[in-house]
Amino acid sequence: MIAVRHVGKRYGATVALDDVSLDVAAGTTHVLLGSSGSGKSTLLRVVLGLVAADTGQALVEGVAVTPAARGHLIGRVGYVVQEGGLYPHLTGRGNVSLPAEAVGWPRERIAARVRALAELAGFDEAMLRRYPAELSGGQRQRVGLMRALVLDPPLLLLDEPLGALDAKLRRSLKVELKALQERVGITFLYVTHDQEEALTMSDRLAVMNAGRIVQTGTPREVYEEPTDTYVADFLGAANLMEVEVVAAGALRVGDFALTTHRCEAATGTAHAVIRPERVLIEKHGSAGENRVPAMVERVVFLGAATQVMLRLAPGVALQALMQNDGSRPDLAQGTPVHCYLPPDALRVLAGAAGEVPVAEEEPLVAS
Repeated sequence: MIAVRHVGKRYGATVALDDVSLDVAAGTTHVLLGSSGSGKSTLLRVVLGLVAADTGQALVEGVAVTPAARGHLIGRVGYVVQEGGLYPHLTGRGNVSLPAEAVGWPRERIAARVRALAELAGFDEAMLRRYPAELSGGQRQRVGLMRALVLDPPLLLLDEPLGALDAKLRRSLKVELKALQERVGITFLYVTHDQEEALTMSDRLAVMNAGRIVQTGTPREVYEEPTDTYVADFLGAANLMEVEVVAAGALRVGDFALTTHRCEAATGTAHAVIRPERVLIEKHGSAGENRVPAMVERVVFLGAATQVMLRLAPGVALQALMQNDGSRPDLAQGTPVHCYLPPDALRVLAGAAGEVPVAEEEPLVAS
């Protein structure tokens, strides 16, 4: 469906995209995840033909896309932005109908298509008669989505479509969007900086940093098998610890020995990563491998879970996430405990400690 080949883009001295290649299969949701300035929106606009690549090319259904030759995308690609990008002087029906009117669809066909989309989006006739200013944020986003789908395109590009909505509405709409994509069978290329949104929406996930795709895979692969410290730190909460690799699978944190089933670094100083939900808090004095004494520094109630901030005996800060299932120990600030770091959950990444990348700011024109 989409093939991006060695695309580069610069704005003066700023590199927005650096030799980016990407494949998006038909009928899937492929999410581009990254912080501001990572290049994800620039890449989306290259695919749409709004931005010309300096090097390389993007192809949609085998046809190269450029700003000068976007005609073949009409009716083939829909585009959704924050809050729908609606025309304020048109009603919801007028906004949805506009692309079909522009390509000369007959009135009866347009009316039938709008009715079908309204039913899909949970819109009634009264809501379609309202102007954007009379609609809620979620309703405006639904109108924008209906407008992007009115020509029944096989591909939909979505640029932070839920970014302007409140957290509760984002949670509900992202589930609805994914269900819609699966029901209709359309291909999504979806841009977001929201990690939870990316994990929920994607079939394939590409993490971007400083104009490059640093890792791509299924959501589970990227979350559980980060290739470097940037991905580990950016995608969800992660504990990054400086460790000493003594031998293959053998580590030291201060005076304490640890073992790991996943070590990609050579001997010497490296970073180990473990997700907070895999850190187990046990009674102080618990014996066994991969157990390190610690002190509870802070306990934060999150509703369904409790976040526990810990300080290991060697001075390393660590956090654990415990589900509130009624079985958690009674913890308070200053409680001595032991932390169990399971060998299968502790991963040592290649690269020297301290090499945690920092995303650069993207110029306004490239965002």
